[in-house]
Amino acid sequence: MSTPLSSVRHVVTLMLENRSFDHMLGYLYPGNVASSGQTFDGLTGDESCPDAAGNPVRVYPITPDTPHAYLMPGADPGEGYAATNAQLFGAQHPVAETAPTMRGFVTNYAAAIAQRQRAGWYVVPGTTASMIMGCYTPQTLPVLSALARGYAVCDRWFCSAPTMTMPNRAFVNAGTSQGHMDDVTKVFTVPSIFGSMSAAGVPWKIYGYDAPPLTRLDFPDTTRAPRENFGQFSDFTADAAAGTLPAYAFLEPSWGAAGNSQHPNYDVARGEALILATYRALRSGPAWASTLLIVTYDEHGGLYDHVPPPWGATPPDQSVGEFGFGFDRFGVRVPTVLASPLIEAGPVFRAPDSGPPLDHTSILATLELLFGLRPLTARDAAAPTVEAAMTRSTPRTDDPLAGVTAPAPTPLPAALTALPAHLEQVQAELTARLTVDGDSPIEPPPGLSTATDYQHYIEQHTAAWEAARAGRVH
Repeated sequence: MSTPLSSVRHVVTLMLENRSFDHMLGYLYPGNVASSGQTFDGLTGDESCPDAAGNPVRVYPITPDTPHAYLMPGADPGEGYAATNAQLFGAQHPVAETAPTMRGFVTNYAAAIAQRQRAGWYVVPGTTASMIMGCYTPQTLPVLSALARGYAVCDRWFCSAPTMTMPNRAFVNAGTSQGHMDDVTKVFTVPSIFGSMSAAGVPWKIYGYDAPPLTRLDFPDTTRAPRENFGQFSDFTADAAAGTLPAYAFLEPSWGAAGNSQHPNYDVARGEALILATYRALRSGPAWASTLLIVTYDEHGGLYDHVPPPWGATPPDQSVGEFGFGFDRFGVRVPTVLASPLIEAGPVFRAPDSGPPLDHTSILATLELLFGLRPLTARDAAAPTVEAAMTRSTPRTDDPLAGVTAPAPTPLPAALTALPAHLEQVQAELTARLTVDGDSPIEPPPGLSTATDYQHYIEQHTAAWEAARAGRVH
């Protein structure tokens, strides 16, 4: 039977960095009633967390006039399994099946600020622990908000594991982190969705922003894949304009402090511009009528959210979880928007209450349903798809973002932009493992210290590997 999903020929995922749902979209609908008439699980303004003295610290709106609005919350919050547990439960080791109280964000952020200052990381002057309760208004984030209102917003989309970046990015691409719960492990040995697509003859491509894509180096099947499966954002816009988009496109932002990933405490306005450019490229291209764009974030990054992540997640495989984690609990809610001319304007899209909620493996489940692929793990086999969000048999022709512009980029201090981003360091380490002329140094060369150092090394060593690889092929 033909469904709106069967009309989709192209799925595009843009995964940004480290923001929670309330922080980005909690104020999306005043009164928490969507334009569709559905209830929206946003902020009331009464939500709070106690500070170290037990005083309640309430949520508050970040407006365009808020000092340092687009660098909020001012410092990189606590990340990882222990920090997430402290934020959700007030303890590093919660009791099984205990509902999170969601009241440890302020005290955990106070500790994170002190740690960042000791480590010499950039902290916006005047940053306080109460800033973790700041949440953006639609006026401050006009692009993401217009996309959420103009198409579908998912207010019950959880990251796949209550921890940091690399495990959650592994889940979105492979349905498992193989038990890993931090960024120490950067390479996974399981098949990815990209390898599954290659085996089925389904075209795919991973696009970095202005550098080689990090995701290429995370899995054996992506590292072995042909050069034609990878590009940068300029290639993506060219492919969209030419009508040559693959069946599945996975987009990365620019990881650096001067980039557009929206990782705290980088410039959120630059990420708004990236979301708009991605949408505009698709909306103006010949394949828009058959395209689904998914904008999401890998994890909450320590930022406040009021909805307790549920237990009852399906463990993906037999991997033994680090820190005793059983992969039976989801991570914190993250902002996720579905945009397609096959979606009506304004719905709040959730999975049925009778089953698991949407999480990152819902992207895998949707791709597997659309392209007839087998599940990669038990997690994506159990995950709900986004098929039901697409209810139109004829594509819309209106443009909900007509006239919308991104906020102006924030001037950034040299003390912030000079420092290499964590994911630039991760990518440099992975890049060093690429064999050139029979030699793989395993580690980046000594002396890399600035963001520019890391960027140049990644580009140069990747180019040398590509050249050596092409020579071996021929």
